[in-house]
Amino acid sequence: MNTIVVIISANAEWRNVKAHCQPHNVAQGPYGEWFHWPVAGRMVVFVHGGWGKIAAAASAQYAIERWKPVLLINLGTCGGFAGAIQPGEVVLAERTVVYDIIEQMGDPEEALSHYATALDLSWLGDPPQAVRRGLLVSADRDLLAEQVSELHARYGGAAGDWESGAIAWVAARHQLRCLILRGVTDLVGEEGGEAYGALTLFHDRTHQVMVDLLDMLPAWLDCAGCL
Repeated sequence: MNTIVVIISANAEWRNVKAHCQPHNVAQGPYGEWFHWPVAGRMVVFVHGGWGKIAAAASAQYAIERWKPVLLINLGTCGGFAGAIQPGEVVLAERTVVYDIIEQMGDPEEALSHYATALDLSWLGDPPQAVRRGLLVSADRDLLAEQVSELHARYGGAAGDWESGAIAWVAARHQLRCLILRGVTDLVGEEGGEAYGALTLFHDRTHQVMVDLLDMLPAWLDCAGCL
């Protein structure tokens, strides 16, 4: 049977996945917990990858080597650019950029390009839900209010997270099909972030995003041409 691995990054995202799935076979890996869970007749491995680029890259590499999946999926949350997207929208990543690389000795654009990844989604059928196809920016930081306009103008994306850039890059090194779906929990604009200092809002919306993504996962697997 073709193996599918779903990586869940942030702790809050993982808590909601466990609560929703209620698995009985949770095991401990080097980077976090994992378990098997049936999805639309397929046995899927859910892995807690951890937050940030370091954990995301390491756990993605571990998952690829251990389970040798035909498809790597990352489900999670992201912050949206105010005025460019709305809370609750789902971003289907077609490209990722790691924007917190600061190169001052050589060519800064070359450094950014090195970790930018274009995801080949030619194997994917018609999306089973409304999604925003486009670019996700990643960094080991929450979005800064003063950077949002620049990020939107420079890269054309509408949302950002901490891990998708690292996961997409590792998958691409293995020429592995990768599906990244991130739901917008909160917006950041010139006036600041609506979830900054309001952790309850983030947790409440994370719960809804993760439940919605898990509910739609069977339909996404059905339209994956590699399975």
